[in-house]
Amino acid sequence: MILAAEQHNPLAFHWDEFIFGLIALIVLVVFMARMWPKLTSALDERANQIEGGIERAQKAEAEAEEIRQQYREKIEEAHRQYAQELEKAKEQRAAIIAEAREEAQVEARRVIDAAHAQIEADRQHALAQLRSEIGSLSADLAERIVGETLSDSAAQNRVIDRFLDELEQSDSQTEVR
Repeated sequence: MILAAEQHNPLAFHWDEFIFGLIALIVLVVFMARMWPKLTSALDERANQIEGGIERAQKAEAEAEEIRQQYREKIEEAHRQYAQELEKAKEQRAAIIAEAREEAQVEARRVIDAAHAQIEADRQHALAQLRSEIGSLSADLAERIVGETLSDSAAQNRVIDRFLDELEQSDSQTEVR
C-alpha cells in the first residue's frame, strides 16, 4: 500500500526524476556554453551580412540614382542637339528654298528676255516680209493705176517706202486718237 499511496501523492518528491532532470540541465548548460560563442558569432556574422547588404543596397541605389541622373543629362543633351540640328535643317531648307527661288527668277528672267528677243526678231522678220509683200502689192497697184510698168527698182523702192511711210503715219494718228 505504501507504494500505491506514493504513486497517488502528487506532492511526493522523486529523487530519480530530480537527478535525471539535473543531469539533463547540466548537459544543456554545457552544450549551450560551448555553442554560445558559435551562435553569437553566427548571429554577428549574419547581422554584419545584413548591414553589409543594406550598405551595398544603399550604394547600389546611389549608383543607380547617379546613372539615372547621367542618363537624364544625356537625354537632355540629345534633345538640345536635336533642337539645334532641327534649327540648322530649317535654316538650310530656307536657304535652299531662297536659292531655288532666286535661280528660278533668274531663269524666268532669262526665258522672258529670250522670248522678248525672239518676239522682236519675229516682229522684225514679219515686218520685213510685210514690207516686201506690201511693196509688191503696192507696185502692182501702182502699175494698174498709173498704167506703166515700174521696172526701175530704185523708183519702185521709192514708191514703196513713201507708201509705207504714209501707212505708218496714218496708223500712228489713229492710235493717238
